[in-house]
Amino acid sequence: MTHMSEKQKAIIFIICSAFFFALMNMFVRLSGDLPSIQKSFFRNFVAFFFALVVLLRTKEGFSFNKKNLPVFIGRAGFGTLGILCNFYAVDHLLLSDASILNKLSPFFAILFSFFILKERIRPVQAAAVAIAFCGALFVVKPGFSMMEAFIPSLIGVAGGLCAGLAYTLVRVLGQRGEKGPFIVLFFSAFSCIVTLPFLIFDYHPMSLYQTIMLLLAGLSAAGGQFTITAAYTHAPAREVSVFDYTQIVFAAALGFIFFDQIPDIFSILGYCMISGVAIMMFIYNKRKDTNLSQGS
Repeated sequence: MTHMSEKQKAIIFIICSAFFFALMNMFVRLSGDLPSIQKSFFRNFVAFFFALVVLLRTKEGFSFNKKNLPVFIGRAGFGTLGILCNFYAVDHLLLSDASILNKLSPFFAILFSFFILKERIRPVQAAAVAIAFCGALFVVKPGFSMMEAFIPSLIGVAGGLCAGLAYTLVRVLGQRGEKGPFIVLFFSAFSCIVTLPFLIFDYHPMSLYQTIMLLLAGLSAAGGQFTITAAYTHAPAREVSVFDYTQIVFAAALGFIFFDQIPDIFSILGYCMISGVAIMMFIYNKRKDTNLSQGS
């Protein structure tokens, strides 16, 4: 582990986050017919206390640079919108379809990183993301073939866009020296405060089973939030974001096991494209790191 580069650490973190977020979507779906805002509140309520415990244990403190407050608010605001859109899509689409739409976020993250952070996109990296994006379209095609899925699909795309912008702002905060646990804490607290009024005026009673599912969704989200934050603070989006597409594979597996959802040939082709390009990017990055170390 001591010999791993920052980029390799980021890749491991982002694959872990993909698995955690796939679990989160599964638990959200299992929680049943509840408003997306209510699900979002409990998801972030659990993540808030998780982040609070981590901050207290690490003794990093709650201080931050006040000049970064607008970036914190932007990250939290777009992150909250992304969650609401994603949960709506999870409730109205196949689990794998909803996950794929949300995983358009790396594609948007690379675009936003180019415009906001001025991070250059290499041709090989651009091609890899383009292939992964095409693979995602292969999988989501069945969802778009039904008119009743158009609005949820459109909302899912909006969720991916908001998440991509939020993760770009995470990168900004990381570059400015802000700590990952505090970024997660601020986001979780902000999201809870924003959704609380809606929860109070439109609360739907929950069974014990639904409560447990939402608590598990919150724990999974906390794991995903910490690992995705760590990933984007260790390396630029263009270097590692393609690995975020592995959530599609995790979502397909969980959808089959828990919801008897079987992907068609187009979906399987998409999974192969996404997994293949992720492996190729890992090999490319590893060779590039080796050449740089030998050159120095």
